[in-house]
Amino acid sequence: MVSLKILFVTPEIDPYVKVGGLADMVGALPKELAKLGHDVRIVGPLYRSVKRMGDWQARNEPLGIDVGVAAVWARTWETRLPGTGVPIYFLENDALFGRDGVYGDAHHSYPDNDYRFITLCRGALTLCLQLGWTPDVVHCHDWTTGWIPILLNTVLRASPLGSTASVLTIHNLEHQGYAHRRALPFAHLPESEFNAASLEALGAVNPMKGGLYHATKLTTVSPTYAQEVRTPEGGFGLDHVLRFRGADLIGILNGIDMATWDPATDPTLPAHYGPGNLAGKARCKSALQIRLGLDPEPNVPVFGVVARLVSQKGLDLLADALPRVLATMRVQFALLGSGEEGLERAFRGLAERSRGQLGVHIGFEGGLARLIQAGSDFFVMPSRSEPCGLTQMYAMRYGAPPVVRATGGLIDTVEQYNERSNEGLGFRFEHATSAALADSIGWACSTYFDRPADYSEMQDRGMRRDFSWSRSAASYVDVYRWAIAARTGLPV
Repeated sequence: MVSLKILFVTPEIDPYVKVGGLADMVGALPKELAKLGHDVRIVGPLYRSVKRMGDWQARNEPLGIDVGVAAVWARTWETRLPGTGVPIYFLENDALFGRDGVYGDAHHSYPDNDYRFITLCRGALTLCLQLGWTPDVVHCHDWTTGWIPILLNTVLRASPLGSTASVLTIHNLEHQGYAHRRALPFAHLPESEFNAASLEALGAVNPMKGGLYHATKLTTVSPTYAQEVRTPEGGFGLDHVLRFRGADLIGILNGIDMATWDPATDPTLPAHYGPGNLAGKARCKSALQIRLGLDPEPNVPVFGVVARLVSQKGLDLLADALPRVLATMRVQFALLGSGEEGLERAFRGLAERSRGQLGVHIGFEGGLARLIQAGSDFFVMPSRSEPCGLTQMYAMRYGAPPVVRATGGLIDTVEQYNERSNEGLGFRFEHATSAALADSIGWACSTYFDRPADYSEMQDRGMRRDFSWSRSAASYVDVYRWAIAARTGLPV
């Protein structure tokens, strides 16, 4: 098969800068594509918070980006995705990107996000011309790069990039990047694009909507999410667009980096373990109990939680369910997260009243997150919506069967436990209520105590499950070829 030239344009890249699962995908999928022999490159913004690692080289030629009244200039830094030869280009412009936040500060989105990400999109395409490298396809991610398919279809249609296809991945449709009409002249887009079949929505500019209409092909991060976004409940006002583009939309399940997330080698853990040998996991559980002030009871199940403390993640359901759960069940909970002030206060208060049974750390620590995965017997994700979710895959990899709500990628990854056949990977509940969550925690707890052999086999199945990117990468190559053929009219 012909090798492809694939450009990723992205606001986040793990391990350099990360807000959510988008960064994980961009940090992992290019590695697999490169292993398959494709020429993959990545472009992102150089925020102040970007972690500089490895060798960095500044390109001598400044990058003039054709936006606004006068060109915006950027400096281009080149490095390599760790462990690969995949080039990453960071665009440096302190006025637009030289901030600690990616999309905003702790309280608000940046008011110039339209200018910032238009500059990223136009800059990434301009860099291709400067490098003399024409991608066959540009892989775009969410609203921040929704501008690229529009640019390729309009002002750049007659350029050397005119035959370049675009694939737009929806990571989270809830965020759409609404902006003022000023974005159109800044991007040098024709005013005719301010219409209901392109960028216009509710009298404003919506780059997610425009990207969905203009991208050659569309993907979501799980098969179930591809169906949910076509419904009024899951479409956030764009379900009609996704039904219209339904023939070009496919759901591909995200993977995880199986080498990085491996309890047999994870350097952050106090002990290592793997399928069939869980002695190290018992030591991790003890270390977690000590770290979060839980009673040192090896035979009481620990339920782990690592999440943003927001209602979308269902953490309000957990806060409501915990008093009943802690009062009626022999369980412990280890929680790490931050978010809504009311939820932070609620979990702190619950921890004060339930010392030894509930340990809470408000904030985020990567090492503690991994210790919770490794030291927990179960993992709780009561999300109201979850386009894919990676944390449940990490939990299964680390031997903690998940308790999840049946939504999005949680349906696609967590097979329901069946008591009769002793099959499944975890416990799912349908309705987003605290009672349903508490009942599922109770089911997991009774399985732990009353069916220890079933529980151990469930752990083992999850730890052995292949959640790698290899299968998904092959599916993305199919989508890229599909998009290129649609764009050029030629088979690839």
